Parts: sequence; C-alpha cells; structure tokens
Amino acid sequence: MAESAGKYDYIIVGAGTAGCVLANRLTQDKGVSVLLIEAGAKDDYIWVHIPLGFRHMIDNPRTDWRYRTQPEAGLNGRSLLYPSGKILGGSSSVNGMIYQRGQSQDYDNWADLTGDMSWRWEQVLPLFRKTEDHAEGADTWHGVGGDWHIEKQKTSWKILDAFREAAAQTGIPKIDDFNRGEGCAYFYINQKNGLRRNTAQAFLRTITRRGNLEIMTGSQVKRLIIEDTEQGKVCTGVEFIGGGKEWTADVSRETILTAGTFGSPQILQRSGIGPTDLLQEHGIRVLQDLPGVGENVQDHMPLRMRFKIAGAKSLNTSGRGYLGMAAMGLEYIFKKHGLVSTVPSPLGAMVRSDAGQARPNLSYQIQPWSQQEVGTDMDAFPAFTVSVSNLKPSSRGQVRIGAADLVVAPTIRMNYLSTADDRNIASAAIQLTRKIVAAPALQPYSPQEVNQETDLHRLVSEIAVAGSNPVGSCKMGAADDVQAVVDSELKVRGVAGLRVADASIMPVITAGDTGATTIMIAEKAAQLIRASSLSTQA
Repeated sequence: MAESAGKYDYIIVGAGTAGCVLANRLTQDKGVSVLLIEAGAKDDYIWVHIPLGFRHMIDNPRTDWRYRTQPEAGLNGRSLLYPSGKILGGSSSVNGMIYQRGQSQDYDNWADLTGDMSWRWEQVLPLFRKTEDHAEGADTWHGVGGDWHIEKQKTSWKILDAFREAAAQTGIPKIDDFNRGEGCAYFYINQKNGLRRNTAQAFLRTITRRGNLEIMTGSQVKRLIIEDTEQGKVCTGVEFIGGGKEWTADVSRETILTAGTFGSPQILQRSGIGPTDLLQEHGIRVLQDLPGVGENVQDHMPLRMRFKIAGAKSLNTSGRGYLGMAAMGLEYIFKKHGLVSTVPSPLGAMVRSDAGQARPNLSYQIQPWSQQEVGTDMDAFPAFTVSVSNLKPSSRGQVRIGAADLVVAPTIRMNYLSTADDRNIASAAIQLTRKIVAAPALQPYSPQEVNQETDLHRLVSEIAVAGSNPVGSCKMGAADDVQAVVDSELKVRGVAGLRVADASIMPVITAGDTGATTIMIAEKAAQLIRASSLSTQA
C-alpha cells in the first residue's frame, strides 16, 4: 500500500537544471506549496563543487545515470557511454560549466515552428538577462543581480593561447563573447569563488527559508496519475518510490516534468502517454496516443581529436606525485584558481565548416588534456584535445522505455551520422582542425595527431563520442504538428494540469551548449504557470 506524501499545489519531477529554477520561481508565491522530486542524491559530494572534480563524476553511480546508447551504425557499431547528471542540480552538477545561449536565429526558428512569437529572440533575451549575475556588469546582452553567476575562466594555458593564435592565422578572429559573435574566445563559465555554480546552489540554497518547498531526493517517479473527468484527462498526482517505500502525492494545480530529454519521455511513456505501439508492447494502457514522445532526439556529437605536444603544460602531466598535488591544492585553497579550478574546455570557437554556411555551424571546445575514452584515465603524455561538433545536426534519434518497470534502462538510439550531410560536415571539421593545428603559432609545441587516419569517414566513426546536449524528445510545436508533445505554453497535449519544461521541449537544438537555454525555458515556464494560476483565480 502506497503511503501518501501529501497534497501540493505544484509537483516538479526532476531537480536538475530546469527543476531547481522552476522550484525557486513558483515558491515566490507564499501561498502555494511545491513538491520537488529528485531521483539522485543531495549535491553534497565534494567533487561536485570543485571544478576539476568533473573527472570523478562521469560513469560514477553516485552522480551519473550512466546511460549507454544502442550500438551506433554510423560509429562502427559502438555503444557509447552517455553521461547524465543523477544528483541535485542534475547535469548542471556534472557538465563543463560553459555558459552559452545559442544564436538568435535559433529562437526565431522556434517561434516560426510553433506560431508563437513569444519565443523569438527579442522576447527571450530578457529571460536570459533576468537569471544572470554577470561578473563584467550589465549591458544590452547581459544582466546582473540574478541567481546564475557567470565569469571568465581564470586559469591560463600556454597551449590554448597558441591554439587561439593559430585559429586567427587561419582566418578565425579572436572575440570576447560567443553570445555576441563568431570566432575564437575563452568561455564564460558558471563558477563563483573558484567553485562550480550548479542550479542547486544558485536557485535552491537561497530559498530554504520560504517554508513552502518540500524536496525529496533519492525518489524516482513510477508514473503520473491520470484521471478521466467530464472535462477530459487530468493529471492529479504522481506515484514514486523513495526510501524503500512506495508513495503517492496529489496535486491541485499542475505537475511539471523537468527530468530531461531522457527522463521526461520515460515518465510519460510509463504513464500511458506516448506511441501506441510502444505502450502496447509493454502492456501499458494507452491513455493518450502521442507518437512524438521519445522521438526527435538531437545532440551535438563531438569528434575528439588528440594531439601530443612538447614544451607546454598539459593537465595530463600536471600535479603528478605528492608534491605536484600539494602545490595544486595550496594554490586553489589560497587563490581560488589554478589547475583545480580548471573547467574541461576553457577555450572555444564558433566557425563555419565552409563558406556556404549562413552562420556558424561548428563548435570547438579545446581541452588542455586528453584521454583515450570518455571516463578513463588521462593519457600519460602531455597533450591537448580538440573537440568539434556539428551545431545543426540533421540526424535524429529516440529514447524509449525498455520495460514498464522503471528499473530497466531505457533504449537510447542517437543515430549519429545517419545522414550524408552530417557525415560531410564531420569530415570538413577534421580538415579544418588539421589546418589550424598546422598553423605557425602551434609549431613550437610539435603537435602530433594521435590518430592520423587518412580516411576521414572512417576516422569520424572512430573518434566520435556521445555529446552532452541531448534535446527534443518532447518537442513543442504547432497544432498541426503530429509529432509535437507539448504546445508553445509547454502543456502536454490531451492532458490537463501537465507540462514539460526542460531541454526535451526544444523542437530544434540550439547552436551552442544547452544549459543556459534550459534555464531560460524554466524561467519562461514559471511565468506561464503563474500567469495561468492568476487567470484561473480571477
């Protein structure tokens, strides 16, 4: 017999990048009660907050869902590890801390696809600015006083400076901010005082005294409770497991899924909302046939090109031995910067793969370290990695439950490189990278490509890894879009009292890291939900 966890005005499922923001905004109304349910643990693991700790969180069951893709036909049948945060703060607790907002055309495209002009760039820019606390002050593009602290990486790397100069020598200009243009720049990052700034720290820690938020970690939602009424289907609560018990929680206003591109469609499918064939396959009663649930998955698939170097510092060989580690630790403790504050990719570039591209379609993340496989130890030799991704992939994947039982891992098919366009752009990216590395500025460091395969398509299939920006599995769309799961107000089609407000609603992936965009989506969702509540009360 399930135990009651009570009744709340709002239930938020998933305390990740979006869920923490939404909990903050909805609890601003003192008269409402909010339950926030998170499958992972609290973010009190020390490596969450120390930037260099990213090395300890990937493929770690304490912090990572440890998803794996199905064998990828475009990658020689390889099955890839797909890191995804399973902890308070979600993927903002395990990601690369990069702050990017994509390109203005991304949001204008969303508006065109949905028919809702409130998604246009000039309409969402104020939402980005509202969340920001930008270290360099406010202007037309950036804001201050928000919860989300943004600053420049403080640690310098000679090899990265050389790469930036080499890029300039090949026609890629030096710029200061990717949110203003294209070129090569050091990333703005989500750190404060040398610590990772995840959404749990930024949006939850500040509201613990409000008294109208209940957070249940270590709790996984089995299904949504959907009832048939005279007005139609309504979500009236959730069933979940936590602390070795089965629970139910009732909701009086709305339930919002913020479990991410892999989590939110699973919950919908287990609840009888999704493709009829899938639900019937697993013996689940079909409550709402929505064929788009779990489809349309997109990602920025990185190609990781490693280069051995000489005469420059690399994280691979820095801090080795007791004295080296002690020096790193002391520098971090007293200065709050240095190697321990390093983010995975301090330097980046936004470029075009060829002159025919209307806007930048390649994203570079340059890393002062290397490893043979994601989640393994760093290479024993000094090196840097060029990680380059297609910003506008045409390949589409899917995520589907593997069984009605939530303990069974989902089936994730990314279908990387399944289109000729994606394969050709990947080959062009390798050629451009080799051109940059061959420029004069890098020659003093004798860069040698670890994998010198000349067949570009074969090389692509060997060095590609899973990305970190999955989106699209619960896409929003116009009324005539049969694949759309939610409308432009993020309401699930055919079920009242239920929304999705995370990266899964993106109809098309943005041209850049998706963390900041996901926060903006949650900010907009909160405005929509609060406005709906006021209109109902009126």
